[in-house]
Amino acid sequence: MLRIRRIYDNILPVNKSTLSQVQEILRSQFSAVDEKEIDHIAEKLRNPFKQRFRTILFVAESIKAKVRGFAMLLHEPELHFAYLDWIATASGRAGGGIGGALYDRIRREATALKVEGLFFECLPDDANACPDPAELKQNRSRLRFYERYGARPIINTGYESPVKPGDTGMPHLVYDSLGTGKPLKKAFARQVVRAVLERKYAEYCPPDYVEKVVMSFREDPIALRDFRYVKPAAIVTTIESRSEEQIALIVNDRHDIHHVNERGYVESPVRVKSILNAIEPSGLFTTIKPRPFPDKHLHAVHDADFVGYLKRACAEVPAGKSLYPYIFPIRNKTRPPKEPSVLSGYYCIDTFTPINANAYLAARRSVDCALTAAREILDGRRVAYALVRPPGHHAERRSFGGFCYFNNNSIAAQYLCAHGKVAILDVDYHHGNGGQDIFYRRSDVLTVSIHGHPRFAYPYFCGFEEERGDGDGEGFNLNLPLPEAVDGERYRKALARALRRIEEFQPQFLIIGLGLDPAKGDPTGTWSLTVKDFAENGRMIGALGLPTVVVQEGGYRTQTLGKNALAFFKGLVDGAAQWADGRHASNHRVHGVTFRESVTPEDGQRVRRLVDITGFFHPEEVDVAEELVVERLEKGEASGYHFIMADHYGRLAGYACFGPIPCTASSYDLYWIAVHPDFQGRGLGRRLLVEAERRIKAAGGSRIYVDTSQRVQYASTRAFYESCGYRLETVLKDFYTVGDGKAIYCKSLV
Repeated sequence: MLRIRRIYDNILPVNKSTLSQVQEILRSQFSAVDEKEIDHIAEKLRNPFKQRFRTILFVAESIKAKVRGFAMLLHEPELHFAYLDWIATASGRAGGGIGGALYDRIRREATALKVEGLFFECLPDDANACPDPAELKQNRSRLRFYERYGARPIINTGYESPVKPGDTGMPHLVYDSLGTGKPLKKAFARQVVRAVLERKYAEYCPPDYVEKVVMSFREDPIALRDFRYVKPAAIVTTIESRSEEQIALIVNDRHDIHHVNERGYVESPVRVKSILNAIEPSGLFTTIKPRPFPDKHLHAVHDADFVGYLKRACAEVPAGKSLYPYIFPIRNKTRPPKEPSVLSGYYCIDTFTPINANAYLAARRSVDCALTAAREILDGRRVAYALVRPPGHHAERRSFGGFCYFNNNSIAAQYLCAHGKVAILDVDYHHGNGGQDIFYRRSDVLTVSIHGHPRFAYPYFCGFEEERGDGDGEGFNLNLPLPEAVDGERYRKALARALRRIEEFQPQFLIIGLGLDPAKGDPTGTWSLTVKDFAENGRMIGALGLPTVVVQEGGYRTQTLGKNALAFFKGLVDGAAQWADGRHASNHRVHGVTFRESVTPEDGQRVRRLVDITGFFHPEEVDVAEELVVERLEKGEASGYHFIMADHYGRLAGYACFGPIPCTASSYDLYWIAVHPDFQGRGLGRRLLVEAERRIKAAGGSRIYVDTSQRVQYASTRAFYESCGYRLETVLKDFYTVGDGKAIYCKSLV
């Protein structure tokens, strides 16, 4: 059995293994490929700035996670084209339909991206251009395969012309109209060819060669080679609609044993049934059976004495009976009460969460469900939903309450912490006090809760805005308490603020505590969110693009539970697709940044990593960036180099380096300004420039000079300086190399 899966990054252990196998396929099947290009596949997935393409990777793998083949697509969203960079199968795996399945998936992806065409290269299938019989046979087989889809080589251009004297076997550029049959227009083709040669082959193709090839596309429309292997009537013209990866649905199959048949107890089994009736027919979900997990995951979040008490107390209550706390002794850990009815109040925070024979068993199975959902994420799935009851977000490290016994989403978060940072977003009407209590002094888990203000909403004693975390966790707890009357628009303003904080935290995983009690008419809330509001909330959250575990919390109006849940997940899928298609943008200003002028010994390597990952600089330039930091550390101000470092919660987000120009009265050079790709397009570069200008002016500087390349890759850099008030003074033609001049800009501070 084979599945095709998209790989978004190398954060998950399963993805690291998958990428390693992809790299081995490249090494074994394409010996001429530069090892550096193979090593940088993971970085390309995370950082589209390297080639100014967005890299999309699909793998065909067995149920045992053995990679049988892969395809890598480069997407250019501004020019609206896609480029198939690689498609390959593992050694000895030719045939079997793997290549066809991958190419079908690539075509569906390209169609969903609304590109004007899919392009790729194929080695020549003419004997005079490929004298090796075995290689010629292979090349013909490839082109025969693509012709079945209507894809053919472009002809009557200079694309196959050698870059250097002696180059042989130059590839065809092949065009796939993706079943539209649209002719390839000259202007569009020229843009595509220029982008491919200047970005993908930037280090190989000189500017004059690029220009010559681009201008060789003279016909309009561009001519394609006649069908050579397949009859036109036999080509594949239709493309299947894009199939989204299904959400893993893990249902607590023991939830109904916990049924409190008492008036006013709204946390009933019908809640799960109401949700299932609405979501199961949607086709969005695939059901996964809960797996058993050891108690160590429970003890990682809850104190052992608390867990032991719940297990023991529930086992001692007669069937059909419930024990409710009614006395709440001061929690003296060394002197807990002995009487069982009193001891329940030692561990509970309210009077309406009972101890009964099945409470522990149902709650323990909810934990297994949440952990199974987290395991699905670690196995490469993007979204998993633990539909559980009893809920869990009010359970603290050593207490239960609010219908909650164990904190399911916190246990899942702790489980995922071994593989990266986790953000918990609690969207229940009531404050997520449990997660706040458990992670309040930690910086690896961000807890965010949108809830009714504690002055009127349960649990009353916490959830205030000033509760921001303590110690190492200071700044990593965000409470957004809202008034009694809240509609969808007001809620989305708070949600947007929550999502900005999550984006700044840069987590690898997201946990959603899904409360459906913000809905209009819910018996435990006062807000008025509708089906459309839940859909929009889901879309906003999905647009974060994070691997996401959704854990069911509250929501008690059974007439609307299912509709609201389905709307949320449809929105979540739409938002995730928006993110995956690259149509989202994080253009908001970066908050939480601090600036400093001092340089530390660690900054040399930090600057080196930052400059390298931007993808704009040659290795020797990266060396220079580090050397300037070292020189500043060794010589201080006498070095002539001054720095502004932008730190974001201890991480170097960007920096600027400047200094006075020797033998001038008041002129300064801006040597460097670099921003980490995670923060680009969000105003940090402009803020760094303003900080540098302010300090230069304070030091008596009157003019700032900055130079950059005239290459196409630096167009955005030149536009940035111009938008900040810098004017082009002169261009030194062919300064860096033939066709690459130095553009010198200047800004007057007077």
